[in-house]
Amino acid sequence: MRIEAIHLGPAKASELRTVASVRAHAGKGLEGDRHFREYGAKPGQALTLVEADVVEGAGLPAGGTRRQVTVRGTGLNDLVGKRFRVGDVECYGVELCEPCEHLESMTRPGIIKELVHRAGINADILTDGTISIGDTVAEL
Repeated sequence: MRIEAIHLGPAKASELRTVASVRAHAGKGLEGDRHFREYGAKPGQALTLVEADVVEGAGLPAGGTRRQVTVRGTGLNDLVGKRFRVGDVECYGVELCEPCEHLESMTRPGIIKELVHRAGINADILTDGTISIGDTVAEL
């Protein structure tokens, strides 16, 4: 899998911004994102990833699922419970990132059912580093 897009959401804004790269901090999250926590992110809230084919298949725009990293390729769900690398950043797949009512309120009715078990994964960031468009995502 390869990173196709990176979307960050500032704390007060509902709009996501697209960036070419972002600094990842172990145990804290992605610099500049609403989920970044200086004193430690909750397990599974440091990083979210989704497959581009799922986003496109749902008819959503890039970033439409509100996940931070969009990858091209399949097998993302297989990383739950495993260590993997996003570029030079080591991560751990915590759980599936299921669609929620907030996503449905920002998109359309029925999106929850359509994306159940396909809306990406939540991960912990284990090492500091930079994540960039074009980087690979691979199981360790």
